[in-house]
Amino acid sequence: MTTTPADQHRTPGAKARQAPVKEPPSLLYMVKRLELAVRAGLEDLVRPAGITALQYTALTVLDRHDGLSAAQLARDSFVTAQSMADMVRALEGRGLIRRERNPANRRELLIHLTDAGRDLLADLAEPVRRLEERMLGDLTPRQVEQFRQALSDAWHALS
Repeated sequence: MTTTPADQHRTPGAKARQAPVKEPPSLLYMVKRLELAVRAGLEDLVRPAGITALQYTALTVLDRHDGLSAAQLARDSFVTAQSMADMVRALEGRGLIRRERNPANRRELLIHLTDAGRDLLADLAEPVRRLEERMLGDLTPRQVEQFRQALSDAWHALS
């Protein structure tokens, strides 16, 4: 019987050590990994249109809730107020949004999606839908609904 260097250091009768069973990655890690993959895919889709994934997100927020303040748009788009100020200038410069005084509070500007912004979102709708389909491709419709509900429940638990 031949011995290996590892065998020479074992005490007689000692059992070979088994590799520890690795725990699956944490859910927080898996959520972040998914977020990064989605963001990379989204960046690839929107880059030819001259916008970033974060700008796309802000435009979709306005598509659902037009006429937000910059502070609310920043919160709903997951960026800082400073980042949103830069983003608003860029999107306004492209003609994708416009700012108007809030009639109820003349000091506040409300941000609105323009027709050009709506057209851009319409142009991107199909490629974005395909990206989401790719992400969910191995799930049944029931699993997709459960996934959606689980994500919503997890978000509410932390909000």
